[in-house]
Amino acid sequence: MIRSRILLLAVLSLSLVLLAIFFFLSGRGETVKEPPPELGGKEPGPQPETVELKKVNLFFLSEKDGLLHPEEREIVSSPTPEREAARVVEELIKGSRQGLISPLPAEARIRQVYLTKEGTAYVDFSREFSERHPSGSSAEIDTVYCLVNSLVYNFKSVKRVFILVNGDEKETLSGHIGLTKAFLPDFSMVAR
Repeated sequence: MIRSRILLLAVLSLSLVLLAIFFFLSGRGETVKEPPPELGGKEPGPQPETVELKKVNLFFLSEKDGLLHPEEREIVSSPTPEREAARVVEELIKGSRQGLISPLPAEARIRQVYLTKEGTAYVDFSREFSERHPSGSSAEIDTVYCLVNSLVYNFKSVKRVFILVNGDEKETLSGHIGLTKAFLPDFSMVAR
C-alpha cells in the first residue's frame, strides 16, 4: 500500500515536471516585435479619431434692421438628425460670433430634440428658456423664428417646430406668444 502511494506520487511528480517543461518551451520560437519608432525618436501615440463636420446656417437678430441674418457654423456630424438638430440649438444658445443678437437666453439648455416622420421637430428646453427670457412680444417672436428658421433651413426632414419647456407644453413663452401649436418657418424675416 505504501509502495503504491509512493509510485503514484512519483508518476504525478514526473507528469507535473513534464507539463512544466512543455509549457515553458512551447512559446520559445515566438518573438514580440516592437513597432519601429517614428522619425525623430518619438513613439507613436494613439491616432486621433477623425471628426466629420457639417456646415450649418444659424439665424440671429440684427439690431440695425430687426431682421434675422445667417451666420455659418460647423457642427460635428452625427448619424442621427436629432443629435445634429440639438447641436444647432446649442450653437444658437451660445450666441453670435459676429455681434448679432441671440434671442435665446444663454442660461437655457437643450434637454432633447425629437423628430417625427411627419416633419415636426419637438425641441425640449430647460425651464430657464422661459424663466430667463426677456419680456415682450417682439422678443418672443424673434426667439421663435431664430429657432424655427435655423432648424427648417438646415434639415430637409424638419417642416415645423414645436417648443416644449421642461418636457411640458406651455401656453406661452413668456406671456405673449402661444406655444400650443407647432411653428412653420417665416423666411420673410430673413435679410436678403
